[in-house]
Amino acid sequence: MTATKVAGCIIREATGKDTDLLLSFIKRLAAYEKLEDQVEATRETLYDSLFVQHAARAVVAELQGMPVGFAIYFFNFSTFIGRPGLYLEDLFVVPEMRGRGIGTALLSHLAKEAVERGCKRMEWTCLDWNTNSLEFYHALGAIPMDEWTNQRMTGEALQRLAEGKVEKPKREEKPRRGRPPKNDPTPPLL
Repeated sequence: MTATKVAGCIIREATGKDTDLLLSFIKRLAAYEKLEDQVEATRETLYDSLFVQHAARAVVAELQGMPVGFAIYFFNFSTFIGRPGLYLEDLFVVPEMRGRGIGTALLSHLAKEAVERGCKRMEWTCLDWNTNSLEFYHALGAIPMDEWTNQRMTGEALQRLAEGKVEKPKREEKPRRGRPPKNDPTPPLL
């Protein structure tokens, strides 16, 4: 449990007893992001992922003993830096408690853990229309990674790749910063 600069606010590690609370926060976050239809997590899958498999970690923010926010995160690795990083999957503060420093306290807690574990960076994504959050992150010193795009594979595409059913890309790659020029003799990975 960590005290914060916000009077009466603590950040604590989530336990299995918090599974229902975390799921309710996840659903509220999805509603805020207009993504309710994408929540597949259940009490059982969340409990198993967080507290049995330890695939990620969660912290809960409490104000005067009342849960008011959470963060779910995990550690990744940068091959360029050769060191771990902390990836923030989700952060949420209930709307009526925003603007009080609770989001900053959650991020500060995670930054401290990242530094203590030797992480050289902390990363997350934010929906491009969420200007309030983007401004908040920029004010803290975060910088957008405009040259990178997130990639996701799910469902049938994930299953096909797992089975080794790989098809050559049908589109021509456009050269971009960080990619070799078209006349580079380096063969593609496929």
